[in-house]
Amino acid sequence: MRTHFCGELNKKNLDQDVTLCGWVNRRRDHGGVIFLDIRDKKGLAQVVINPETIDTFKLAETIRNEFVLKITGKVIARDNEMINNKISTGEIEVLANHIEILNASKPIPFQLDSMETSEEVRLKYRYLDLRREEMQKRLRLRSKVTHFMRDFMDKNDFLDIETPFLTKATPEGARDYLVPSRTHEGGFFALPQSPQLFKQLLMMSGFERYYQIVKCFRDEDLRADRQPEFTQLDVETSFMNEDEITSLMENMIRGLFKDLGDIDLPNEFPTITYHNAIKLYGVDRPDMRIPLQMVDVNEIMEKVEFKVFSGPANSENGRVAALKVPGGASISRKQIDDYTKFVSIYGAKGLAYIKINDDGPSSPIIKFLGDEVTQKVIDLTGAKTGDIIFFGADKSKIVNEALGSLREKLGNDLKLFNKEWAPIWVVDFPMFDEADDGTFNAIHHPFTAPSVSTEALLDNPGKSLSRAYDLVINGSEVGGGSIRIHQSDMQKTVLKLLGIGDEEAREKFGFLLDALDYGCPPHGGIAFGLDRLVMTLSKTESIRDVIAFPKTQTAACLLTDAPSSVSKSQLKELNIKVTLPTKN
Repeated sequence: MRTHFCGELNKKNLDQDVTLCGWVNRRRDHGGVIFLDIRDKKGLAQVVINPETIDTFKLAETIRNEFVLKITGKVIARDNEMINNKISTGEIEVLANHIEILNASKPIPFQLDSMETSEEVRLKYRYLDLRREEMQKRLRLRSKVTHFMRDFMDKNDFLDIETPFLTKATPEGARDYLVPSRTHEGGFFALPQSPQLFKQLLMMSGFERYYQIVKCFRDEDLRADRQPEFTQLDVETSFMNEDEITSLMENMIRGLFKDLGDIDLPNEFPTITYHNAIKLYGVDRPDMRIPLQMVDVNEIMEKVEFKVFSGPANSENGRVAALKVPGGASISRKQIDDYTKFVSIYGAKGLAYIKINDDGPSSPIIKFLGDEVTQKVIDLTGAKTGDIIFFGADKSKIVNEALGSLREKLGNDLKLFNKEWAPIWVVDFPMFDEADDGTFNAIHHPFTAPSVSTEALLDNPGKSLSRAYDLVINGSEVGGGSIRIHQSDMQKTVLKLLGIGDEEAREKFGFLLDALDYGCPPHGGIAFGLDRLVMTLSKTESIRDVIAFPKTQTAACLLTDAPSSVSKSQLKELNIKVTLPTKN
């Protein structure tokens, strides 16, 4: 239907007859001459319709934005004063001699170039939203990312192998999406939270290097960088240790950023232990672009009369930490109140501070701490005139989350970034998270290998470390993996520590436990969140911006109005009865 793409025309095409197809991006009527900006996947071309072409001009008068047209005309040079250097076709235009309306458009519910359109409207009319240039760029970038990944994996002898979507429900950290079976009455499939068990089985099958770009499903609380269905690059290898796996994947990420973003990441990514990440930054995914660190001040605060500090300082599970912000003394009282409300989201009961002014330190809490303790805090944090010190004092978990999140917010608000890109590996995660009742939960998943023997694990499970590793870029966890358990006794031990007895283990993981007894090789892997990687590369703040048809934060699709009810006949086939809660 077309001879050229709109965005590919230039002065080399002068005097050529061309046929273009696309959407009307904008229509302008200038003193009897009509201009149409025609848009296709390659860009824009300006089309001119003169009144001398009577029929064509009459038709052009009826055309509006987002009409789909086929236009035939001649490429001519623009007048010098009309050249548009902002677009690649800005030196030429097409003088139309024939226009065919392929399809008309109703007035669209929002302007594509408007910055005021709500996300709710954008998602409801996603097919219009995706016409916007920035959305087109993001999805093209996504396509290039997956192409690069496939090419890299192929060059490194990995096989692309598909795994099932309809599988067995297994505990992997979030609720499963369940699919009722019509042929097995009362039975349910589960959509996979990841291909974890299948990729381990592939290692036991002798494939040694597997990958897959795959959909995963998790019914969990959502936020800006989460979706109920998401895509990941899934990787598993045999006979490779964690250093070999992370080194290989680091090469892929480094090449990906260079090839697609002309971004030079470090030749070797730095590494930090989980313990130090929490101690210094409050989170296990630290944004290393922000040069702020938390400092423990427990010892200084143990004997102060200020119970807000001395209480946590003397508690086994408490922490008092300080966060120095260079130049922060200029932060206003109102801003401090806003930050106090912010940390309250994480359970903090307040946000104490000390400002270091020209005439010395000032704060409502100095009278409770005394000059000597105040000076010790200033010395320990290295605070200078013009700085501010924020404090967190509570249970360690609350302090870490509150001050860690405040650190990131301050970094954004005050533009404290000292570099543009900061990848880092986080290693030496705890094997388990111990609940208040003494039970254990897996930090990653139940198939992660510990860094100790079975005997040592049983002796002190709460202090044992795992062979897990996460890749964090600019404060976003873009990938995570581990060396897996490859011996049956160790796997049974871990399951028992997680409260999964032999009978339950056999019911849920019998096929895996059996496979471990038939010559299972040492193996490990990693998964990269494709959505988060593209989000990071495109410098947007939500993965919904890099997914063609995402769900809302309530896991709904505004475009198709899903989830929705189904017919009684469908439910009857599945032997399912829906009981809705009664309304008060």
